[in-house]
Amino acid sequence: MNKNNWPSFNYFTHALKAETRMATWALLSPLPPPPPASMSTSNINTSTKRIRVSRRRRGGTLIIANATNSSQDNEEDSDAPAFNPFGFVTDNPSSRSSIQLPESPAEDGNVGQMLYRIEDKGKENGSYIKSGKLIWFVRETGSPDSRRGTVIFLHGAPTQSYSYRVVMSQVAYLVSNSSSCKAMESLTASSPADLNCNLKGQFLQKNLRDEMSDAGFHCFAPDWIGFGFSDKPQPGYGFDYTEKEFHEALDKLLDVLGVKSPFFLVVQGFLVGSYGLTWALKNKSKISKLAILNSPVTVSSPVPGLFQQLRIPLFGEFTCQNAVMAERFIEAGSPYVLKLEKADVYRLPYLASSGPGFALLEAARKINLRDIVSQIAVGFSSERWDKPILLAWGIADKYLPQSVAEEFQKGNPNAVKLKLIEGAGHMPQEDWPEKVVDALRVFF
Repeated sequence: MNKNNWPSFNYFTHALKAETRMATWALLSPLPPPPPASMSTSNINTSTKRIRVSRRRRGGTLIIANATNSSQDNEEDSDAPAFNPFGFVTDNPSSRSSIQLPESPAEDGNVGQMLYRIEDKGKENGSYIKSGKLIWFVRETGSPDSRRGTVIFLHGAPTQSYSYRVVMSQVAYLVSNSSSCKAMESLTASSPADLNCNLKGQFLQKNLRDEMSDAGFHCFAPDWIGFGFSDKPQPGYGFDYTEKEFHEALDKLLDVLGVKSPFFLVVQGFLVGSYGLTWALKNKSKISKLAILNSPVTVSSPVPGLFQQLRIPLFGEFTCQNAVMAERFIEAGSPYVLKLEKADVYRLPYLASSGPGFALLEAARKINLRDIVSQIAVGFSSERWDKPILLAWGIADKYLPQSVAEEFQKGNPNAVKLKLIEGAGHMPQEDWPEKVVDALRVFF
């Protein structure tokens, strides 16, 4: 059919051109000026509006725009929370602070800035010690000439020796009242008479501390290999994160430190903490007394979800790289929330590199928790162990109930002394260090 014979063809052609011109005009025309500030909001019509532009052409009507707006809808949209891809780590105060820096909004979520802010934290009383091919970070308090012996503090996973900082600094100066009085009398008699009062007081304080250190304990608290500030070798290249290798590495470290046997041993926590207890079973002659803080010591001990997640293929690889994993593990087992300055130290190794996460992953997948706990329960029973054991137990532990401690004590009631610590959770040395020191003072 010839289009010229189609009577309405020209009509639709002109209508299409007109619609195109009007749409172009609507898009390119400037926006209307805003209403004056003095205009009352009550005069603004918030009801649905219809903008209708009409143009007569052969009886046709063109609708250019049909727009609606509602102030109520706008208010609801503004109140809706924005999408936050990191919301999964901001569900408690310490984790929220670890990601957000309110005083410096430009630094929010900047890992480099967080590392710069916290890189020097948490290394008090510590130094790096080379043992074989591995470098350990070891905290030390007290004097090598301490007359009351040596105390070794071993931490659990996924934490570090930082948890013992308060306990070991106080244990180093534990002396009897008579020893303290004798030290003060001898120092007062030998102090220079010509010193003024202020200098004399400083002299006495310094020398009294030295004298008490000699009369107290010599304390060491290492970070296990793969944890804290110690070396974190890649699995399979110099260290395999097995029980045997952890035991051998600890033996070499004690030799380098010159620790004389027998000594006092304090152990806490899961995984590497359990390896500390199995080491004690294999080196009974090297231990004078053993103190155990909240650790899995019976076959009925529950396994925290973290260690179960680490054993799941692929999911474990993601879990181990969570920078706030350690602090959240501590808080989940305690009635308290860590202060920011403490949480900084626990997250620092996991922020600095992927090494600690993969070390924890490897250790968690290679340990047979049920077998290790069974060894501990049997090894410290009445038939196998006769040396004194202090079981200092935080009763607010959300991982290990008090029934675990009571069951362990029943296995060897003559050797095990149970001390319940009220108000403390899974890590009593972090929650209530003063109460732990009091328990150790009586026991040692």
